[in-house]
Amino acid sequence: MLSEPKNIRKDFLESLPEKGPVVMVNLVRFRARSLDGQGTGWDAYSRYSKGDIPLIKKVGGTVLWAGHVEGVAFGELADGRWDWVVLVQYPSRAAFLEMMTSSDYAQVNAHRENGVEAHVVMSANQTYSKFAPTGSSA
Repeated sequence: MLSEPKNIRKDFLESLPEKGPVVMVNLVRFRARSLDGQGTGWDAYSRYSKGDIPLIKKVGGTVLWAGHVEGVAFGELADGRWDWVVLVQYPSRAAFLEMMTSSDYAQVNAHRENGVEAHVVMSANQTYSKFAPTGSSA
């Protein structure tokens, strides 16, 4: 089943200047049960991830970090709980959009939609990194 992502802000992303690599900060809240009846929301998201990782790599991206949220350490959480955080670096916003709007992505996206109650992706440009820039020999 093909399922294009809902709520993608393509016009916003295309309006930002391309300044090289971009990190997409993903906040994910899982459903207790997957909408397809095949396990938990985490199970469905795991099926999505298995299909999505090759697509990220295909456009030159990489997962920098992923982990379970333990709780709020500072401030107020206005939008309820978040269960999972993933930082994914792409060579450009155009590369991210290429992946998100591909027919290959539409095929795996159904698993994501079955598994997540909420999913926010924030685009962040790099102002500092401890890691060497992509393509650097350092």
